[in-house]
Amino acid sequence: MTTSDAERIHLAVRERYALAAREAGSCCDTTGTAADLIGRTLYSDEDAGALPEAALAASLGCGNPTMLADLHPGEVVLDLGSGGGIDVLLSARRVAPSGMAYGLDFTPEMLDLARRNQAEAGVTNAEFLEGTMESVPLPDESVDVVISNCVVNLSPDKRAVLREAYRVLRPGGRLAISDIVLRRPLPGEILHVMGLWTGCVSGALLDTDYVEQLAMAGFGEVDIESTHVYDRADLTSMAGDLSSHGAIPATLDVQGTLTELDGAVMSAFVRARKPSHE
Repeated sequence: MTTSDAERIHLAVRERYALAAREAGSCCDTTGTAADLIGRTLYSDEDAGALPEAALAASLGCGNPTMLADLHPGEVVLDLGSGGGIDVLLSARRVAPSGMAYGLDFTPEMLDLARRNQAEAGVTNAEFLEGTMESVPLPDESVDVVISNCVVNLSPDKRAVLREAYRVLRPGGRLAISDIVLRRPLPGEILHVMGLWTGCVSGALLDTDYVEQLAMAGFGEVDIESTHVYDRADLTSMAGDLSSHGAIPATLDVQGTLTELDGAVMSAFVRARKPSHE
């Protein structure tokens, strides 16, 4: 992938999620990604009740990494692509009183929304940072757990993201990601549809590639667990939402694309651990 391609993807993702932040802040619906189909249903009533409505409205994830990570009081947590802040605020409550939760996002509108949600929730042990997953603004070995919710697939340089996650984790630290993962390769014409990239499909890694890239970054104990396989009905709903947002080009063979994608895309828990020093 060229530098210009990566910049184009970053710009499209920023625009897509800036719109989502504005819509969430005004209590409008935010739809159009694979994650939207199931993401908000994975939080308990207790968790949902402890958060501002705007934080829930801006939840565009495909899982609940705070549940996956098994957080403990006193730990330091980093959420890559923290959006409206739902997972940061839940993490902060779990690691309180002495722990800390950081949220990282490169969309100013999402950061503004997350900080408003933090103030409304009264959470003091959290901080939202502006930056990219490919260059995390935190020191080496400074966090215990890295989480992310349907965001790594959006990066044009996933190797850099996983290297950065490994760098900031302390020895023995945990990676606990909810993400969109491919079960089989996609045709080239689908990979180049930007609306499907910002919709969390085209940029997703093949499951075997995810395992390989985590190992190359240095991680061990890698595990990928499927939580939902998207069938044609799921994808048809997503296609309608994307079309209404103008994210699918008129030249795309939608029915053929749905056939190609049927059963090829899944939400998954991705777990890994940074080895401890011997």
